Amino acid sequence: MSFDYEELDYQPTELGDLMLRRRRLPQLGDLDIFEVKLGEYFLMSSLYHEAEWQLSKLGLAATEGEDLDVVVGGLGLGYTAVSALEDKRLKSLVVVDYLKPVIEWHQKGLVPMGEILNLDERCRLVHGDFFGLSRDVTKSFDPLYPEKKHDAILLDIDHTPTNVLHQTNTRFYTEEGLREMATRLKPRGVFALWADGEPEGDFTAHLGKVFGEVEAHKVVFANPVTNGESCGAVYVAKLV
Repeated sequence: MSFDYEELDYQPTELGDLMLRRRRLPQLGDLDIFEVKLGEYFLMSSLYHEAEWQLSKLGLAATEGEDLDVVVGGLGLGYTAVSALEDKRLKSLVVVDYLKPVIEWHQKGLVPMGEILNLDERCRLVHGDFFGLSRDVTKSFDPLYPEKKHDAILLDIDHTPTNVLHQTNTRFYTEEGLREMATRLKPRGVFALWADGEPEGDFTAHLGKVFGEVEAHKVVFANPVTNGESCGAVYVAKLV
């Protein structure tokens, strides 16, 4: 296939126009790069997914026991979810995404991770509002099992706790919002969050008030476009 740019899907949503595109850069040869834009925001690229991989690796490494029930908030291009499935202890994975077209990309095979997620019987993709579900403390994040508690909740939706896709999301990052989410976790359960850029000391301390045990990891990865490095943050918090 020979192309420099191809629009794979374009749909209006409540949050803005959503676009999935595939392109190639001359300096990277025949590498297909999948990118997602929402309105004016550049959300994600398959070229940079190390932090998403590490969100699952670091978050699940902190969990205890076997037969893990895990929730991922934010499907995106699927890297966090696929990374979670690589943990042999995982029993069930529920991936919640607000944007139905994103789920359809995976179901239709428009993005590379779709086939892996579709074929793994442990994984279910759920169309829903992660932040709305978090506020409803009477239910779990799994619509089939409303009483279920989770071993880990991995979140990759907003850019950072202060740079959110929608202003209603900001409540989640308050002490009240985090405590609501924490009620869905089993004892010693883990919450892990991806954020763009360097770890923020203020938010690390904020998590500590709710969970007790917190680590903030700086994830550095190569940037082939700039020939330099970029970084993301993964916060891992455990109930004590």
